[in-house]
Amino acid sequence: RRPARPVPRVEPGLETSDAELVSRARRGDRWAQEAIFRRYVRDVTLLAEHLLGRRADANDVTQDTFASALSSLDTLRDPAALRSWLLGIAVNRVRRRDRWTAWLRLLGLDRGFDDASLPMLASRDLSPEGHAELALVHAALATLSANVRAAWILRHVEGEKLEDVAAILGCSLATAKRRIAVAGSAAQEAGEPAP
Repeated sequence: RRPARPVPRVEPGLETSDAELVSRARRGDRWAQEAIFRRYVRDVTLLAEHLLGRRADANDVTQDTFASALSSLDTLRDPAALRSWLLGIAVNRVRRRDRWTAWLRLLGLDRGFDDASLPMLASRDLSPEGHAELALVHAALATLSANVRAAWILRHVEGEKLEDVAAILGCSLATAKRRIAVAGSAAQEAGEPAP
């Protein structure tokens, strides 16, 4: 009998599918867990920044998202849908953060600084008028519920397909479209000059 050859350890990289990373991470493979984090940390962080408008809060949401996700990978039904699942967890964390921030504001205890608003994250090449319009849109979106704001940002800032917006938010396609339309109306009204 020949001795078994050791199986070479392949570090997960770009060529490794999400389903394979999830399978390996579920078995406790630290490289796979780190690869999941590295692959999607930017997407989760940017979404949280766009939804919250605050980098510190977005970083907290990102950490919470990955801590929760990596400890509950067994609940992911479709490992190929890892990205949507992670973004959905992030949106849920943003909702919680929004409720907490609303309470702090109500009590006059909110000391946070909006350092990741849409105008602040915009390209430096954007005209002053463009920055002013983005500020109005950002202010209008801030008055909406997290669900409505998230749908619009996922679609128009993150560039997600409608089907993916619905999957991330855990709602029907019709509901996602309705939320995007509500936010779009608010954004459009904010950008219109006063009569």
